[in-house]
Amino acid sequence: MSSKDKLNRREFIGTAASIAASFSIVPSHVIAGLGKVPPSDQITVANIGCGTQGLREMGGLLLNPAIRVVAVCDSNKYTEDYIDWSPYGIRNDIRKVLGDDSWWSNIKGIPGGRDVGQAYVEKFYSKNTPGGTYSGCASYEDFRELFAKEKGIDVVKIMTPDHTHASIAMEAMKNGVHVVTHKPISNRLIEGRKVIEQAKSSGVTTHLLAWSDRPEYRQIKSWMDEGLIGELKEIHNWSYRPVWQQWTKRPTDTPPIPKGFNWDLWLGPVPDMPYHPHYTNNVFRGWYDFGGGSVADMGHYSLFPLFETLGIDQSPVAAKAFGTTTREEIDHVYHWVENDVAFPASCMIKWKFPKQKTLPSFDLFWYDGGMKPFAPEELEMEGKDTPEEGLMLIGTKGKILGGFRGENPVLLPKSKMDSRPASEKINSREVNRKTDMWVNAVKEKQQTPGSFIRAQTITDTINLGAIALRAKKRVEFDASIPKITNDESSNEFLTRTYRKGWEI
Repeated sequence: MSSKDKLNRREFIGTAASIAASFSIVPSHVIAGLGKVPPSDQITVANIGCGTQGLREMGGLLLNPAIRVVAVCDSNKYTEDYIDWSPYGIRNDIRKVLGDDSWWSNIKGIPGGRDVGQAYVEKFYSKNTPGGTYSGCASYEDFRELFAKEKGIDVVKIMTPDHTHASIAMEAMKNGVHVVTHKPISNRLIEGRKVIEQAKSSGVTTHLLAWSDRPEYRQIKSWMDEGLIGELKEIHNWSYRPVWQQWTKRPTDTPPIPKGFNWDLWLGPVPDMPYHPHYTNNVFRGWYDFGGGSVADMGHYSLFPLFETLGIDQSPVAAKAFGTTTREEIDHVYHWVENDVAFPASCMIKWKFPKQKTLPSFDLFWYDGGMKPFAPEELEMEGKDTPEEGLMLIGTKGKILGGFRGENPVLLPKSKMDSRPASEKINSREVNRKTDMWVNAVKEKQQTPGSFIRAQTITDTINLGAIALRAKKRVEFDASIPKITNDESSNEFLTRTYRKGWEI
């Protein structure tokens, strides 16, 4: 049968529904009343990226009755050498979703790849089929082939390493497919700008998964609007990450490419280099080529919703950063390691923001790898220190301190908080946060609060921080161009050298 004669998945669902209707016509509202979502009301999703995080989050897709996962994609077919935070965490999550305590029983390591993703999806859906089998999940190595052949896809969920997010999102939007992606939109500033512009012009729904509804931030804004901390001067945010291994030089050995792993495809837009496992799995994010460091990994979660709540929509005008220094011993002499390939094991970044609509000019500070601000006087007087991770806003008249994402925010000093109504004291553990608002947005053809079109400031900020680390000097930024205005050589870090055929 020629490609023109083949039915796409949505047509197939519609045809199957028509055949079924010829035997017994059941109104959709009756099906819905039985707790089932009729196939015509489900949105079809392709999951691109079946590594640890892709598999960890796939259960949320499968358990959502409004979603039907119809395809998976990964440049790796199958291996058992993935790295994760625990040896059995993902396995146990999958077992719970499947209701099968035997899943992965004979596997020695942590598996991943498109074969695992496909098996997971089909095992789940087979539970509700009359014959107990299901084979309706397509599997692809190359996302470009997926978009060429799967014409019935509503949404693509991007769960790949950072350096390929932009390429996949652009291809999806060109095909009229809605896009949900993990952070960042891109690990290059200009590339991120192009993705956001495409999102604006395409009209598809887009969603950056780092956004979350945070009533804590609304409470913080309420205190600021009441003048309780005066004019905002500084925002401090700190994380204990990285928790992955961090290198300072490229590996020199050249191990063989694992069977079933398309290294050329995994590289995507990055220029050719030899395969090495130190680049892949969850250690990719430490490299300038492939990741965005701890600030991209975690800073999106804390800062994106904060920017949205406080109305911070003007990008920073300057950034400066310091990172961990490294030395190595060669022939009994210690030598400085000039690290120009990877994020440091710990760093501090300072951005200067211009005046916003409702905020004065302020400075934003980021710390990671064990670095954090010293305790302010208000904490020292109580014999306390800043927490392991946290968020602190400093104004001319007071301070606000919370967890990394503003959890359980309090006014400082304690006496000021003690005088506030009990209703202002938030227990973040009891907050019910919706993480799938993109599903209804897709159905209603609307944008989400975490839409790409709202994410330029956070994308600029994160990527400008990486530029400051690589430039090793203060960089001044004109967001209207965009360009580094005080150091021409640093402009190379705004973009990347693209491999032929991968240009954006």
